[in-house]
Amino acid sequence: MVRLILFNKPCGVACQFTAQSGHKSLKDFIPLPGFYPAGRLDADSEGLVLLTDNGKLQHRISDPKFKLPKTYWVQVEGVPDQAALKNLRQGVVLKDCKTQPAQSRLINEPDNLWLRSPPIRFRKDIPTSWVELIITEGKNRQVRRMTAAVFFPTLRLIRYAIGEYSLAGIAPGEWQLRHISPRN
Repeated sequence: MVRLILFNKPCGVACQFTAQSGHKSLKDFIPLPGFYPAGRLDADSEGLVLLTDNGKLQHRISDPKFKLPKTYWVQVEGVPDQAALKNLRQGVVLKDCKTQPAQSRLINEPDNLWLRSPPIRFRKDIPTSWVELIITEGKNRQVRRMTAAVFFPTLRLIRYAIGEYSLAGIAPGEWQLRHISPRN
């Protein structure tokens, strides 16, 4: 059996075990030795981080060639129109690349959403909305760059799922240990 941790990373936590200037790290939440994150979230992002003590599983989760879908809930400034959502679906040209096509749709604010600390900036005259974005790659700050490229900047970013694993039932700062059968 292979061990896998599903961790709901709070905002402000660095996605590594060593302390980073001004941020808590994974070691502040996960006391088990020998685990490593399979992919990362920047400190400003929240949500699902998978950690494992198995190198092959870590590679399978994080390597883009396996095209494991990653589902994000993104609170953006403004309300994206169908043209913006279509652009996300077709792939967006960024400074250094063109992204792969993504699945994108407007969603209601997710149920059971926790308060973010610190809260997002609020502007009385500018509405916000939520987009579900599913991608199969993971370039640096990709989701934030994609929403900015279609003129709807990200205010809050939550990774809800990676492949078959999700945040369902895991509060911010909490984690679950799973024992799974290894795949070849």
